[in-house]
Amino acid sequence: MPTFKITIAYDGGPFVGWQRQSKGTSVQGLIEDALRDLDGRDVTVHGAGRTDAGVHALGQVASFTLVRDDVDADVIRRALNNKLPGEIRVCAADAVPASFHARFHATSKRYRYRIWHGDVLPPFERNYAWHVFGALDMPAMIEAACFVEGRHDFAAFQAVGGTAGPTERTMTLSRISSPAPGTSSADGHVIEYEIEGDGFLRHMVRAVVGTLMEIGRGRKPPAWMREVIASRDRAEAGRSAPAQGLFLVRVDYGVVQFDPHVA
Repeated sequence: MPTFKITIAYDGGPFVGWQRQSKGTSVQGLIEDALRDLDGRDVTVHGAGRTDAGVHALGQVASFTLVRDDVDADVIRRALNNKLPGEIRVCAADAVPASFHARFHATSKRYRYRIWHGDVLPPFERNYAWHVFGALDMPAMIEAACFVEGRHDFAAFQAVGGTAGPTERTMTLSRISSPAPGTSSADGHVIEYEIEGDGFLRHMVRAVVGTLMEIGRGRKPPAWMREVIASRDRAEAGRSAPAQGLFLVRVDYGVVQFDPHVA
């Protein structure tokens, strides 16, 4: 029974999120439907992360096991892309040991949040960025983003009713871009926030971005980010940024230790 790891890109706009749900079309559900046709049975697909409705992916990772042993990774990639809608593409497929699990073996994830800063939002950006206008204090936002790096309890950025359990995570990168001199225009420009860590709470990245926006608009000083983190109180942070600006960029696995007794 071969096991495969696939890397997927998708436009999250049309879907209820990654995870299969009782109502609505999910990315996981469509991939499982395509694999059912290929394998002749129900196939469970394990994703590295559960992106919410409207959130996109450049490098989501998933794993699954088939009964058929006459297909290789290239056949998997081509077969899935033939069956999936154009909003979902399998970028790569690899055969992996049976013990591999896309979620449990992930060592880090990187997300990117896109902001369109300008008076007019271009129509081709509306599904892939948060439209923000008015003055922004970029140096203050850049300073505040640095306070997110390190090992912290991020309960203040977890969605209300989020998954129970430990809320400490380690962020190895928290960086917001400032447009290079001469590249900004009266028509607007893209600001990108990137964050990477060993795990994320539900809505965490969007809550961090919303908090950075409060600082950028001059409502709070950069050091407020530290106070919010220390509070562990969701009510103290900024509102969550809209889903359409968020992208799961990649999932890393480092040196994965597989069970040598499992083929």
